[in-house]
Amino acid sequence: MIVAGVEGFQKGQYRKFNIRSSSLSPGDDFAMMREVLSRRFKRLLAEAPRGEGAEAARMGLQEDGEAFETPEADEQIASPWPDLVLIDGGQGQLSSAREVLGELGVEVPLVAIAKGPDRDAGRETFFLPGRDSFKLPPRDPVLYFVERLRDEAHRFAIGSHRARRTRDLREAGLQEIVGIGPTRKRALLHHFGTLKAIERASVTDLMQVDGVSAETARRIYEFFHEGAA
Repeated sequence: MIVAGVEGFQKGQYRKFNIRSSSLSPGDDFAMMREVLSRRFKRLLAEAPRGEGAEAARMGLQEDGEAFETPEADEQIASPWPDLVLIDGGQGQLSSAREVLGELGVEVPLVAIAKGPDRDAGRETFFLPGRDSFKLPPRDPVLYFVERLRDEAHRFAIGSHRARRTRDLREAGLQEIVGIGPTRKRALLHHFGTLKAIERASVTDLMQVDGVSAETARRIYEFFHEGAA
C-alpha cells in the first residue's frame, strides 16, 4: 500500500501486509484484497474514528469558552483517512473492495484501474461504482498521474518481495552448509543478532561463535561471498 498527497508520495505511510489467513487458496487475489482492506480500515476506525479528528481540527476555543470555526485548521491537522482509494484491478476487485468497506460501514470513494490489452500503459480501463467503465485519452494528465501511482505501488511491492525472498532463502540456506545444523544456526543468530550481521562477518568473527571451527567459518563466509578465497 502506498500513500500520496498534495506534496507527493508519503513514504512514511507506506505499509506492507503479510497475509495471515490460513484458509486462503494460493493466488486468490480477491480474498487477499479483502483481508488487506479489512485490516487497513479496521485499524483506522480504531485509531482515528471518522469525523472526530476533522471536527476537532475545524474548531477553536475563544477566551470565553465558546467554540469557533478555524478555516486554516484543516491544513494544520491532516486526516489519516484517504480521500480516494485506488485499486489495482478490474470490476471483480472493485466489487470485493466495496463489499469489505460496506461491511465496516466505511464510505470512501473507490476506483479500480485495469491495465489494457497486453498490459500496455496508456490503455487502462477505469471502474467506478454505479457507472460504466471508461478510458482516459492517452495524453490525459490524470492518466499520467494514475500511472505514476501504480508504478510506485509496483516498485514498492517488488522491492519488498525481493528483499523478503532473499532473506528467507539465505536463512534457510544456512542449514545447507556442511556442518551447519539447527543448533549452530541458532548459535550464529544468537551471537550476531541478525542474518545480515552474519553475512557481513569475517572468518575470524565467525570463529568466535561457540561450536564454529575455522573450516566451518570459512564455509559460512564463502556461502555469502561467492568466489571468495
